[in-house]
Amino acid sequence: MKKLSLLLCGCMAHLLSVAQTTKPALALIPQPVKVTQTTGEFVLPKTVVVEASSSADVANVTAYLKRKLSTATGVFVTVKSTAPTAPIRLVLNKTADTLIKTEGYKLSVTPKKVVIRANDAAGLFYGVQTFFQLLPKEVEGLEVAKGVKWAAPAVEITDYPRFGWRGLMFDVSRHFFTKAEVKQYIDAMVKYKFNLLHLHLTDDEGWRVEIKSLPRLTEVGSHNVKKVGQFGTFTPPTADEPRTYGGFYTQEDIKELVQYAKDRFVNILPEIDVPGHSLAAVVAYPELSCTPGADKYVVNSGEPFMDWSGPHNRAIVDNTLCPANEAVYTFMDKVITEVAQLFPFGYIHLGGDECAKNFWEQSDAIKGLMAKENLKTMSEVQAYFEKRLEKIVESKGKKFMGWDEIIEGGLGPNAAVMSWRGIQGGITAAKAGHEVVMSPTTFAYLDYMQSDRVNETKIYASLRLNKTYSWEPVPDSVDAHLIKGGQANLWTEQVYNIRQAEYMTWPRGMAIAEDVWSPKGTKNWDGFFSRVEKHFPRFDEAETKIAPSVYDPGFDATLNADSTLKITLTNEVNGLDTYYSFDNSFPDRFYPKYTAPIDAPKDATTLRVITYRGKKSIGRMVTMPLAELKSRIKK
Repeated sequence: MKKLSLLLCGCMAHLLSVAQTTKPALALIPQPVKVTQTTGEFVLPKTVVVEASSSADVANVTAYLKRKLSTATGVFVTVKSTAPTAPIRLVLNKTADTLIKTEGYKLSVTPKKVVIRANDAAGLFYGVQTFFQLLPKEVEGLEVAKGVKWAAPAVEITDYPRFGWRGLMFDVSRHFFTKAEVKQYIDAMVKYKFNLLHLHLTDDEGWRVEIKSLPRLTEVGSHNVKKVGQFGTFTPPTADEPRTYGGFYTQEDIKELVQYAKDRFVNILPEIDVPGHSLAAVVAYPELSCTPGADKYVVNSGEPFMDWSGPHNRAIVDNTLCPANEAVYTFMDKVITEVAQLFPFGYIHLGGDECAKNFWEQSDAIKGLMAKENLKTMSEVQAYFEKRLEKIVESKGKKFMGWDEIIEGGLGPNAAVMSWRGIQGGITAAKAGHEVVMSPTTFAYLDYMQSDRVNETKIYASLRLNKTYSWEPVPDSVDAHLIKGGQANLWTEQVYNIRQAEYMTWPRGMAIAEDVWSPKGTKNWDGFFSRVEKHFPRFDEAETKIAPSVYDPGFDATLNADSTLKITLTNEVNGLDTYYSFDNSFPDRFYPKYTAPIDAPKDATTLRVITYRGKKSIGRMVTMPLAELKSRIKK
């Protein structure tokens, strides 16, 4: 009996010891290559000394660190080039660490100090981002937080990116976003180690970059009529409606944005979308069109001007530049010359997507070009245009990039391809030896709805968080070295303001960040989402909007023999309970719980559902008209 008591006491002591030493899981996004938690924690002193090199690039890192720490904690931060006992040290390796390569880092947090080592300043910057994720959520706040213990758990981290191209595309053409709002978007993306901002600067709804040699592009092409509602369905503006909605970036604005991004180790890729999506340019300079009467066109405000119903999109209004007009190439040379001078990044994106060719088919000038150049198809006409642009781009010391449509008539010799219509374009380009950036609609289109369409701004497709997280950027059977990386794209036809842009980007942007940073084969949805949830309060602290759509159930329905509905609900997140009502009231956890497909009562008109975790409601109240569900059933 005595031995049994001693054994029980020993087991209890062991359990207590385990309980006391169990460390909470770290919520780091993107997931680092290697993480080892150790004992203890680092507590931020009331006065912080940071030891770091005084080089310009490292000074950007320390300025960022100092600004953010001081804002949230109120501590006094000083930076010294020599301070061996400093509690925070940023160390550039004198001999390159071949494991972490470019942009990688090693982060050591002990009870005495924080040390970040890297081969370059970008690596130090990403180590700082990880360090901030170890601190309490209030570090993301915009003012000093009171009563917070500023501590980070002791840990050893080795980390480096899988891809060098980790991007987000922001369409600032469909709706104009101010310089301050673009900076706000950059500030959010760098927290998750994105290093590329693709700015979609021109489209049918507005030309957003000043070209001094072509002033009408912004004098005329940067504004339209303000419309609010469902973009693409608006009534045509009348002649007396003011064309005052929009804006553009001056060249000084662009220089400021480029520097702001550079200070945060982000490159900006400019996109001038041609030969399609060029209505704003055509309105400014009608002579660039193949079509008589282009001088009567106006910058689009969201009224229908394309027919998307067939297998090939057809233009109602000719929104293309004319490949048969030599003036177009003179125009493009002027544009590319100034863009190349404004953006130091080595690539210029010239669109090439969704070019409607029905007006070209009617053009005598195009027919003459085809005869002269022995072009057999309209795709070859576009390829002729793209190849000439490639030479112009290369003459400015840059590399030409376009959407995957540029493959169709034959790629130029050095063109890089951004694959958006799934992955096949990227596969084709890579197999032909071309550089590829993956950004497929199937995983990376942030304008798609995140939940059921009864909850979201209506668009033609959905993309849930778990689907985005499942993305593998390198297709089988291609040379991985030719896949430069990946990016997510936020088109803004239905995005009218920066708050909605944030809502559409996060949390799916976190999934994309992990897709392009973390090692292949390390994904675990439950583990990822448990980390994502811990970041939601951080967004609240930063006053950055985030979508709760992941908690919304999915709906599926079939018809019973008596024509009533049998409804299946699915949750993207494990461990949630769903409660429902058919009686037009608002359910809570005391209502029926969904456990299996449910039959809608014969005369019911509405299903309402809400998700809970335990006793706490966690999802939105979703109202689903039964007529909507019935309309989705294929006849």
